[in-house]
Amino acid sequence: MVIEPRIRGFLCTTAHPIGCTASVEEQIQHVKSHGAIANGPRKALVIGCSTGYGLASRIAAAFGCGAGTLGVAYERPAEKGRTASPGWYQTRAFEEAAAKEGLYHKSIMGDAFSKEIKDEVIATLKSELGAVDLFVYSLAAPRRVHPVTGVAHRSVLKPIKAPYTNKTLDFNSGVVSEITLELATPQEVEDTIQVMGGEDWEMWVDLLKSEDLLAPGAITVAYSYIGPDVTQPVYRNGTIGAAKDHLEKTAHTLQGKLKDINGQAFVSVNKALVTQASSAIPFMPLYISVLYKVMKEKGIHEGCIEQIDRLFRDRLYVGGKIPTDEQGRIRLDDLEMREDVQNEVKRLWVGIATENMVGQSDLEGYRSDFLRLFGFGIAGVDYAADVPEELI
Repeated sequence: MVIEPRIRGFLCTTAHPIGCTASVEEQIQHVKSHGAIANGPRKALVIGCSTGYGLASRIAAAFGCGAGTLGVAYERPAEKGRTASPGWYQTRAFEEAAAKEGLYHKSIMGDAFSKEIKDEVIATLKSELGAVDLFVYSLAAPRRVHPVTGVAHRSVLKPIKAPYTNKTLDFNSGVVSEITLELATPQEVEDTIQVMGGEDWEMWVDLLKSEDLLAPGAITVAYSYIGPDVTQPVYRNGTIGAAKDHLEKTAHTLQGKLKDINGQAFVSVNKALVTQASSAIPFMPLYISVLYKVMKEKGIHEGCIEQIDRLFRDRLYVGGKIPTDEQGRIRLDDLEMREDVQNEVKRLWVGIATENMVGQSDLEGYRSDFLRLFGFGIAGVDYAADVPEELI
């Protein structure tokens, strides 16, 4: 069958298996092109391994460091004429590439919040991979069923201090409009912290440590975002920001818990990128479109794999003390938050409208990156050709 993108709002309901494979291969080649990463991990566990920063982390560990990797993801296979999710195809592509190079690889599909998946991971590590020296927590989910209480929590994207109105972008039509987000309730704030905060990360670390599955000197890292003034009321000062604050506090707690094995815990603050999650956040598609234009013009734009490759080479495994800010966070958003970049973004933001989107932003770059998430628009892929049934 010929597979084409079917876009509904901020979702694409199809994924191209050959395109997804090509995307993974591109990322692998990027890491390889920079040579081996000195002093990198030998065994890695990646929660949220199938897309975005989690997938990039697994690729950097495997193909930059030669690490064996165990990954956990919640992806769906193809069924009844419907393609699989992009993460399903990307995980398959990663495993095929790892197998060719003789690298240990295994992926567990299921809910990483659940006790069942945690138990399966522990059993697999004990029987196959052993203690890990890198644990990446890159889980992005809208809902969490608490493994102890059984309560289902759903995250929301709302401001905490007051309703917030600003410009937003429909990246499909290119229309700029205004949107107002209403104030979150205290329960919505708590639910978002339960889903996106650090409790589950801490549960994983506690479990791994209790089972002697964190090697001496192990590093664990989770990912976060801060962002500029224009997104602050709804992001960093909103419900998601409350969850990220909790995540960062958890890193300090874990740092103390890992002292006896000389381990370390960090939150890495990364730059804004086109992801399935960011596409759903009002204001972010417009901000990212403007940011891309500015950073590309300055020659400092990075995609997901470039960010994580830099994290491994210039931060986590640079040798000696890992560089952080005064709050102990690794700052990979340093280029995005440069004063000259943000000043130009602010200047463009003030006058941006539907009529001048092309000149004031990189809308096409945003659209291209969005389609790439699902395996479309990858160089060298014939999208007019039938995709063999065995690949779907």
